[in-house]
Amino acid sequence: MDFEEFRRWIDMAERTLRSAERDMEAGDYNWACFKAHQAAEFAAKALLYGVGKPSRGHSVLRLLREASAFVEVGEKVLEHAALLDKFYVPTRYVDAWSEGTPYDYYTRGDAEAAVRAAESIIAFVKEAWRLLSGGGG
Repeated sequence: MDFEEFRRWIDMAERTLRSAERDMEAGDYNWACFKAHQAAEFAAKALLYGVGKPSRGHSVLRLLREASAFVEVGEKVLEHAALLDKFYVPTRYVDAWSEGTPYDYYTRGDAEAAVRAAESIIAFVKEAWRLLSGGGG
């Protein structure tokens, strides 16, 4: 178990989630959605790095499916991951949309759902880590 590496990644996840919340409050909903995805990605990678199975890539769903090799990942957590993966590209790139810009397409409701999904994944990862590490870290 690599407690230090887990801590580095989970700290980044939590900090990024707080940044997403600030963006949501400022009305920057597309950025809140993207950062919520990033927070969940960092959390999933925290778990994988912590158990010595680091993984690359940006799909939270895939990362959590990898984690299911050593911890039970519930269906709701996987649903949250799938939701967040939809925010990885179109929240940032103008050419992801035929017209307008990303901020035209995201609402406070989208941002709230994304933040809640990221919170759920971070909570899952922290609990999984607690169980796997015997409460350490």
